[in-house]
Amino acid sequence: MDQGAARALLALAEEVAPGLKGLDREAAFARLGERYEELIAALDWFVGEQRADESISLARWLGPFWQATRRLDEATDRFDRALALPGGDDDLRGRGMVEAGLLWFWRGDDERATALFEQALELSRGLEAPTVGALALTGLARIALRDDDLAESRRLCVEALELSESGADPIGRGGAAHVLGVTAQMLGDLNEARRWMSERVDLARADGNYGGLGMEANNLAMVERQLGNFDRADELSREALDIFHRRRDEWAYPFGLSGLAAVAVERGDLGRAATLIGAADARVQEQGASWPPDERPHYEAVVAALETSMDAAELKRARAAGCGLTPDEAVAYALSGAA
Repeated sequence: MDQGAARALLALAEEVAPGLKGLDREAAFARLGERYEELIAALDWFVGEQRADESISLARWLGPFWQATRRLDEATDRFDRALALPGGDDDLRGRGMVEAGLLWFWRGDDERATALFEQALELSRGLEAPTVGALALTGLARIALRDDDLAESRRLCVEALELSESGADPIGRGGAAHVLGVTAQMLGDLNEARRWMSERVDLARADGNYGGLGMEANNLAMVERQLGNFDRADELSREALDIFHRRRDEWAYPFGLSGLAAVAVERGDLGRAATLIGAADARVQEQGASWPPDERPHYEAVVAALETSMDAAELKRARAAGCGLTPDEAVAYALSGAA
């Protein structure tokens, strides 16, 4: 590896990685996967040469790839090495700290995540742009949310919004709007949740961020269903699951399947709901994952409703049928609208 090759690989990552948030996610993954060993060698070369900006930049471009391919241990290790280098651009370092903090958050290490978010927040006070500070505050709000400290989560998000508004910052605002919407829903303020989630949907759509759009459409569907707007909830859940499928984002399949199961329960189509829940169960088990705190109550409510309203043998049969579907079959069944 030499300087020319390392810089060419950094340019490749910068070109390809933004596609991970679009509908062409699978193609972007393929291109990064083909050159992955070379990209890691380039990152090692930048670190070895003490080039902080290039090291942090390449780690940031690879971050979504690491997360989606469940290389979280490798991701946090590489970010730690890059961020340990002295010097470089403070705004870039702050963004790197935030993104590394999120990776530690997804690993379940809230202590490491909090330290990075707090470092980024402190660093942001000397920057003119508000993005780093707003994102750091939103990261801390995610941790408060996981600790069930909803009031603190809301406070941090409001502070992030104020910071974003001071600099007309859509990136910071989008992140804060997302966490505010989830927090409002968990607090039972459904109209506020709808307002923030709708804003996040609009921001993601305008930015071409289909990854964010799919997740927020799914969140908004939960709110619309609780407000009694079942047709709108069905529409949003279908849009979300279709986006997940087109992006081959199988990690998110259970959320769309569970959302459509909840609508089916409300409409009295219990057999369909049980099959969809079985399909969601299978996807969660395959991934070795667990339901996030805002999704779990809705999943458990669907299961409880089915256990109360269906014959036990029929529920078991329908749920097993859903478990037996492949991921593509589960999505086709969910989007078909027919039992």
